[in-house]
Amino acid sequence: MSRWKELPAELHPHVRQLIVRLRRLKDRSELSTRQLAAKTGYSAKSWQRYLNGRSLPPREAVEAMARVAGDDPPRLLVMHEIAAQRWAEGRAVTTDDPENPSATPAHPPAEQQPFRRHLRAAVTAGAVVTVLSVSVALLLAVRLTEARAQLAHNGGDAVTTTPATVSASLVPVIYTCRLEQRDGRWYAGLSRTTDLLLSNTQVGLEVAEAQCLLQRAGTAPGEIDGVFGPKTRRAVERMQKQNGLIVNGVIDPPTWQALRSADAK
Repeated sequence: MSRWKELPAELHPHVRQLIVRLRRLKDRSELSTRQLAAKTGYSAKSWQRYLNGRSLPPREAVEAMARVAGDDPPRLLVMHEIAAQRWAEGRAVTTDDPENPSATPAHPPAEQQPFRRHLRAAVTAGAVVTVLSVSVALLLAVRLTEARAQLAHNGGDAVTTTPATVSASLVPVIYTCRLEQRDGRWYAGLSRTTDLLLSNTQVGLEVAEAQCLLQRAGTAPGEIDGVFGPKTRRAVERMQKQNGLIVNGVIDPPTWQALRSADAK
C-alpha cells in the first residue's frame, strides 16, 4: 500500500473524493507511477501531480485509470465531471478582491448563483482550451522543425522528403520508408529506437519509423507523416490486439519489439 502525501487543505470535497478514488485504484493495480504512465500514455510526473492534488487529471486520464485498474469508467467519469466543475469554480473565486469586500457581495442573490457558476466555468474552460491549442501548435512546429533538420543531417541514412503543402493549418512532412532487415529485426531507415515511449500528439522521426513498421505489419496508420494522431493510435491498438499485447494505444518497448520482428500481413 502506497504512503500518500496529505492532500492540500483547500481542495473541494468533490475534488478530494475523486483523487482519493484514483489513489485507491492505483494501489489496487499494484503499478508504480512509471508503469502507470506506460499503460495510460500520461507521464509519471503528470500522475504525481494528479494524485497529489496539484492539478486536475483530464477526462481521458481518468478513463485510462479506470480501464487499467478494472473499475467502472462511467461512475468514475461522473465523479470527474463534478470535480472539474468544482475545480473551475475554485480557480475563478481567486479573482475576487479581498481588500474591497464591498465590491462584490459575499452572498449574491440565489437566482444569480447558478449563472455566476456557469459563467466562471465557461470562462475558465475557454481559457484552458485556448492555452492548450496554442501549446500543441507550438509543440508541433518545433518538433517538425527538429525532424526536418535531423533528416537532412542524416543524409545517406534517410531519404530526402518533400514537405506537404503549407496552409492555414500545420501540415506535416511526408516520409519515405526504407525497409530492411538486420539481425532479425526490421528497420525503416528513420530511427533505430526499441524502447522510446510514443503516444498522442508526439511528432518526429521515431513516430514516422513506427508508422512505417505498422504499415508493414498490415495495420496501416494512414500517411507516414511523423504525427501520432488518431489514425496512428487505432493502428497501434489493432497491432497490439493481433499480437496479444496490452491494448493501450501507446508504443512501448513490447510494442516496438513486436513491430521490429513482425511478419508482413
